[in-house]
Amino acid sequence: MQISRPSALLFDLDGTLVDTAPDLARATNALREHHGLDALPYPIIRAQVSNGGSALVELALGLAREVPGHDEARSFLLAAYGEAVAAESRVFAPLAPLLTAWEAEGAPWGIVTNKPRAYAAPLVESLALKPGSLLCADDLPVKKPDPAPLLEAARHLDTPPSRCWYIGDHLRDMQAARAAGMTAVAVGWGYIEEGDDYRRWPADLWFETGEELVAALY
Repeated sequence: MQISRPSALLFDLDGTLVDTAPDLARATNALREHHGLDALPYPIIRAQVSNGGSALVELALGLAREVPGHDEARSFLLAAYGEAVAAESRVFAPLAPLLTAWEAEGAPWGIVTNKPRAYAAPLVESLALKPGSLLCADDLPVKKPDPAPLLEAARHLDTPPSRCWYIGDHLRDMQAARAAGMTAVAVGWGYIEEGDDYRRWPADLWFETGEELVAALY
């Protein structure tokens, strides 16, 4: 299949562009320690990272969103995470050189994430990333899978949605990209739960590794 090269790249943040799981796992286990519980194995936490803070609270303590104590536990977890959002987080290889090459061409790129700006912006700054657009969970009244954040990012980049790739590691990323009229790109290196086959998501393109993504673009 011939792949049409995009004019702009848009990335999900956690699990797609940046490996944030180590720092989120630290915060999750800090919550467990606070409650006198042993640390959870890293792979178990990693699989839940894309589902957000509430999912990590439920994983750590078994407290569903509607259960008393959940909100307090979530606040503790996020405070622990916020103390060091980029202590161990790194851009996935080989996406750092991809961004360098993309920027050298003068081509635009951005990030659309369901992560709150209070955590996403310091993370992006700490990693010296310079996206042309950063849309976070609290920037608009809606978030993914609603397409509005993706469309707003495309507007910031002055690029038609049809000329954008949206790259993500979750079903909602593909749903948002399709609804926005963008090329939906599913990747297999992110935070995918056991039993969830990313190749079954409603994407236009699927890449198992960052190397495969780069090869499709260059």
